[in-house]
Amino acid sequence: MTIKDISRETGYSIGTISRVLNNHPNVSEQARKTIMEVVEKRGFVLNASAKSLKQQSSANIIVIVKGTSNELFANLVEQIQLNFMSTKYNVIVEYIDEEGNEVERARQLSLDKKPQGFLFLGGNIENFVKEFAKLDLPSVLVTNRGRELGFGNLSSVTTDDQAAARCAVDYLLSQGHKKVALLGGYAGSDVGRARRKGWIEAHANHHIEEKDMAPFIEGRFSFKAGYQGMEKLLDSGEKITAVFAVADVMAVGAISAITDRGLRVPEDISVLGFDGLELGEYVCPKLTTIVQDVELIAKRSCKLLRDYIEEKGSAKHEMVGFSLKCRQSVKYLGE
Repeated sequence: MTIKDISRETGYSIGTISRVLNNHPNVSEQARKTIMEVVEKRGFVLNASAKSLKQQSSANIIVIVKGTSNELFANLVEQIQLNFMSTKYNVIVEYIDEEGNEVERARQLSLDKKPQGFLFLGGNIENFVKEFAKLDLPSVLVTNRGRELGFGNLSSVTTDDQAAARCAVDYLLSQGHKKVALLGGYAGSDVGRARRKGWIEAHANHHIEEKDMAPFIEGRFSFKAGYQGMEKLLDSGEKITAVFAVADVMAVGAISAITDRGLRVPEDISVLGFDGLELGEYVCPKLTTIVQDVELIAKRSCKLLRDYIEEKGSAKHEMVGFSLKCRQSVKYLGE
């Protein structure tokens, strides 16, 4: 029996099953119970879990995921597992805190689990600068840029976060919104900083000075942080007409906070997200967002890692395109 068989029998996605098998906290109790019942009934032996497998150094790929609430990463984990499904490799998923040190954790795991390589989902460039030279295994930095680091064993696959954020905010400004608040990102987030730069650049391109811009509220990539950040924006007294959230989960949290205050999206405040998660199709109103090509990012990341491992290749760095998906959560205010 494989994870695909469990998916067919339970009706849950491979990503959800992976989270259960890897003890990920963001899974409903009903899903966990249903999946584990099938696992026990079928005698499934998990060969992708670091906790139940006698590890073989020839087969292990470790995916280090920063944060437990980032739905984009959950989707990427699912796609990565699909890419390795028919190969000799075992995918081990390791979750750390959003502000944890991924490189330090990789060094520990390289000793304990004897992997062939690493995929880093999210990463703080500062951690790589300080410590990655001590890690000599093939690695790929996923959703962040690694070219400037110059490590021969570190490839990267990402979207141009700054350009994508600039595109998002340019769209809001072109729709007549002059007060576009920024929601999300925090001091240790390279991706958050890049998207903030795009937010600033878009205003500059529309001849709006920083002193005249709407506020910026920091926050983690989660529904809760989006909700709480939006509450702060509403309490600030600023006359904002639109919010650019640096992640779809934050945008959904923001929409919830807005409606809980008796306001409407987009009639009172427009909201635009980033990631292109499927959930954006099912919130009300449907979410306008920047779409990242998750399947392609996962596919290219896995291929770069396998090429390096199997062919003793060199580090490569790729940028995957993005698109703006216009739905219902942004209102046109006029010129």
